[in-house]
Amino acid sequence: MKKIQMVDLKSQYEKIKTTVDASIQEVLDTTTYINGPKVHEFQKNLEQYLDVKHVIPCANGTDALQIAMMGLGLQPGDEVITADFTFAATVEVIALLQLTPVLVDVDVVNMNISIDAIKKAITPKTKAIVPVHLFGRAANMEAIMRIAKEHNLYVIEDNAQAIGANCKFSDGTKKKAGTIGHVSSTSFFPSKNLGCYGDGGAIFTNDDALAHTIRGIVNHGMYVRYHHDVVGVNSRLDSIQAAVLDAKLPLLDSYNKARQNAARKYSSAFEGHKNIIAPSICDICDCHVFHQYTLRIIDADRDALMQHLLDKGIPCAIYYPIPLHSQKAYADSRYKEEDFPVTNQLVKEVISLPMHTELDDEQIQFITDSVLEFLK
Repeated sequence: MKKIQMVDLKSQYEKIKTTVDASIQEVLDTTTYINGPKVHEFQKNLEQYLDVKHVIPCANGTDALQIAMMGLGLQPGDEVITADFTFAATVEVIALLQLTPVLVDVDVVNMNISIDAIKKAITPKTKAIVPVHLFGRAANMEAIMRIAKEHNLYVIEDNAQAIGANCKFSDGTKKKAGTIGHVSSTSFFPSKNLGCYGDGGAIFTNDDALAHTIRGIVNHGMYVRYHHDVVGVNSRLDSIQAAVLDAKLPLLDSYNKARQNAARKYSSAFEGHKNIIAPSICDICDCHVFHQYTLRIIDADRDALMQHLLDKGIPCAIYYPIPLHSQKAYADSRYKEEDFPVTNQLVKEVISLPMHTELDDEQIQFITDSVLEFLK
């Protein structure tokens, strides 16, 4: 059996080596390393894939989220509601901009931001909601947009983990995650479903004026060279990373299907087990693209299971072991433990298994057998 990787980028690259290498070579031949043709080509192709008016590439996903907030003109002290159970970058940029983060609990079933918790957290100072499409599962954007409209709030989608996922609305229509809020951010970190070979990110919006503002922000506030019209940053996707992404973009749907197929095999093996709550996935699932495949382990020793898997050469991880409201950097007297029952439960239960496009049946069988062996 091939060695199991948490993310097997090498095997993925070997299958697309010719295309990727040719795309990179084109950049090397033209020496257009910053804002070259490959960046604009990738931008246009991603706009077409997402059916969104504007894609603004930038240096990484964290920058993308910060720049999205800068573009909206949020002011110090404005409250921004987001999920307690996610990676720190989501709240990090809120704090960096001297906005006031308002962390709320998540839904016990889908682990995305709780709709009821959003409603309870809104105050006269609330200006924005940041839903995170966690682990690749689309958040309930229809309900979130309804709340935002009622209270005149911005919605900034953190789509770092769910590119390609679909959000279905009650009228039967579908839209890609990251194209529904006022603005969205994504990450092209190498392990993402659409990942480059370094750092990269992008902002999406259908708002022409906002897109114009953001295009200035990412480039030192310039629209014309040496004319600085807005306060900006230096955050650009380099041409080599754009070349990699443009080579991989046509494969994104097949990559997501491979992840979904692996998830089905995992969940089938764990079905009905008294100690395992596995992600649900239907035959036509397109709302979850499984950036991570995350189990909940109940009435059993999650940490001992993790060590058991590591001892057998199976990589695994806990996303995330500490709630944001308990992190030293973001602790606040406003937060009460009773406000976060689901998050406090999840951090004790979750474990993520290997998930990538190259998982084969033999590896999945070994992983699931090893989990079940421990939990027998």
